[in-house]
Amino acid sequence: MKRILFMCINMNIGGTEKALLTMLNEIDSSKYDITLLMLEKYGEFLNEIPDFVKVRYVNEYKDIKPLIKEPPKLLAKKLIIDKKYSKGLLILLNYSISKITNNTSYYYKYILKNIKNIEEQYDLAVAYAGPMDFITYFVLNKIKAKKKVQWIHFDITKIGFNKKFAEKNYKKFNKIFVVSKEGKEKLIRLIPTLNNKVEVFFNIISCNLIENMGKGEKGFGDSFNGIRILTVGRLSKEKGQDLTINVLAKLKNEGYNIKWYCIGDGSEKDNYKQTIKNLNIENDYILLGSKLNPYPFMKECDIYVQPSRHEGYCITLGEARCFNNPIVTTNFTGANEQIKNEETGLVCEISENGIYKSLKRLLDDKDLYNNIKINLSKEIVDSTNEISKLDKVLSY
Repeated sequence: MKRILFMCINMNIGGTEKALLTMLNEIDSSKYDITLLMLEKYGEFLNEIPDFVKVRYVNEYKDIKPLIKEPPKLLAKKLIIDKKYSKGLLILLNYSISKITNNTSYYYKYILKNIKNIEEQYDLAVAYAGPMDFITYFVLNKIKAKKKVQWIHFDITKIGFNKKFAEKNYKKFNKIFVVSKEGKEKLIRLIPTLNNKVEVFFNIISCNLIENMGKGEKGFGDSFNGIRILTVGRLSKEKGQDLTINVLAKLKNEGYNIKWYCIGDGSEKDNYKQTIKNLNIENDYILLGSKLNPYPFMKECDIYVQPSRHEGYCITLGEARCFNNPIVTTNFTGANEQIKNEETGLVCEISENGIYKSLKRLLDDKDLYNNIKINLSKEIVDSTNEISKLDKVLSY
């Protein structure tokens, strides 16, 4: 039996965590001995981890978290003010050396100096929460494994991607999995020397599992008889829900009998609530909060909208396809790999106007709406065979 370790931050509700859970549920537990190593015991998905998975934590993370999360100069200043001179000066020294040498690894080495290596030997160790430089460094330097894999879940051109760190460290991995073809192309363009190591590994989506979960519970549960629009995702700028609020207000002013439901929680919640209040659409734009099981809502909605500014490969978009309801998505990385524009949905520019025009077309054109439903019903949305790529890494 092969031993595999996956490393991530926590089990907060998010696309990366959902993709990992889906993969773990599809993995053959008779072939693999799976360990999940997390930085912290946190998140609503903790109870969803399959029973056969061994769960471990980096217990020292709570002590070093400020060193990773806070700007080192600010942290050093705080420590010196608190008269912890030696600790503050050491942080400042190691951070300064890492900046001068352009080598973040130097700082991570200092942070982890008192944390022992993981004793067990694995056949494969996976830096799954990627790109996150700290987890990359931890997997490379603190875990013993015959093979190592780096996972890339995000559009590296839209986040704070540390190219110098990646150039120095990614070459040490046996394989780098990227969750979309477009994402793979962007990584290779940025770091051409990685070309032979990079491969696409689509997020695993099992429509059978998703459809069954969609049957298990009631969704909206209200008496509204108009058009229900649904968006699922963390409430944050990159997910683009702010683009949709004004779109709804505009469509309501034009007389459309619609409500917009939004599943998710996050840092922008209060800002969105205020915008909704200012536009007087509190009864029409409804923030439902986080849902462990969003699938009954996906099943019951009339239109699904994915308004993201950037993604790696949007797993909620793939899940929504399982229910055959027409989809509007912005043109982020990987969107065109999931939606055929004008056939299985509408792909629009990343703007309020783009979303507005596409939604208005679906609301006005019943033939377009019905044709998209028919085309979606003919698609096979299942990427469970991607797991075989782990076998290939282990075999060569």
